[in-house]
Amino acid sequence: MSAAKLKTKPSAERQDRSPVGIEVSSLSKGYDHQQVLFDINLAIKPGEIFTIMGPSGSGKSVLLRQIAGLESPDTGKVRINGLDPAEPATRDRFALALVFQAGALFNSLTVYDNLALYPMEHHICPKSEIRDRVMHALQILSIENTFNKLPAELSGGMKKRVAIARALVMEPQLILYDEPTSELDPVMSATIAEIIATLKEQFTVTSIVVSHDRDLALTVSDRVAILRQGRLLAVDTPAAIRSTSDPVIRDFLNPQIDLRNPRFKQLEASNE
Repeated sequence: MSAAKLKTKPSAERQDRSPVGIEVSSLSKGYDHQQVLFDINLAIKPGEIFTIMGPSGSGKSVLLRQIAGLESPDTGKVRINGLDPAEPATRDRFALALVFQAGALFNSLTVYDNLALYPMEHHICPKSEIRDRVMHALQILSIENTFNKLPAELSGGMKKRVAIARALVMEPQLILYDEPTSELDPVMSATIAEIIATLKEQFTVTSIVVSHDRDLALTVSDRVAILRQGRLLAVDTPAAIRSTSDPVIRDFLNPQIDLRNPRFKQLEASNE
């Protein structure tokens, strides 16, 4: 997902700081002659952690872009508290934040300046408040000692935490995470999952997570959606997803390594 900017009004102009609800209705999306999403219907409750899972190429990040208002669907609609996320008035009314897969940090700026840049450019709040917000966000994630470091001086896990801190500076009602544990070791992946769960309680924020991370999805999510080839297979609680009898979902969550009949050989045979 590209690091597109979502313009917002100063927080003082927002009276309602409650988490938002999202409705996706009959949404389809394609590019050129390739259809990516087919008739997606979802209702995400205010304040919940909702994780979208599925194999690579299933349309997870494309769906996230529609919800963020970065793209418009070919058919169907997305609504955030009843409003179109692609409309500037919606982004003025609600505080939305994106945590990009690669972090999208500016390499030439310190951590502090990365966090302060957007609110300063768009006059989100006075400079003194921006400093307070930045340092508070870093303290929440226990990374305040990184404020004067450049991204090149940080580990992959630390960059992810800085990207989440940057989202918190916006005091968001909705946080969208695109593969927040990608390229991380198991311990740091667990740390990011714990952060997502903690922020939900601390900020009462709606969280939508796109992830391949089975442990994250089935541990911290309130509900999980499974996408496959652009179609929604299931939306349910982690407990129900774990106990599903659907063979496709079971194989996705618990794939067996078969050295005698490997998957890539099966794919070769099916393409002949």
